[in-house]
Amino acid sequence: MPKMTFIEPNGKRHEVDAPKGMSVLEIAHRNGIDLEGACEGSLACSTCHVIVDKEWYDLLTEAKDDEEDMLDLAFGLTHTSRLGCQIIMTDELDGLVVTLPSATRNMMVDKGSS
Repeated sequence: MPKMTFIEPNGKRHEVDAPKGMSVLEIAHRNGIDLEGACEGSLACSTCHVIVDKEWYDLLTEAKDDEEDMLDLAFGLTHTSRLGCQIIMTDELDGLVVTLPSATRNMMVDKGSS
């Protein structure tokens, strides 16, 4: 089974099973990794923002305009930032390494609630 590694902002690494066809967001949730995904992968937020290691970035499918628009809202955006809900595991991505940003910006929170 393919594997991938999540790196927390503090540097702690988590190598986990990464079944083909699952998104990085789904894999994070399956393994108790703190990757929010407020819109549940519907491409309506940027809370599943991850920073892909440079050696893996070019192996990903190109980000579509909708993803680029959501990434513009992400905290700590980098040149290798992607949304975890849009990275789907393949055999080619076996060993993928992503870093979780130090914070997220959840635009879906109802600001009127207390």
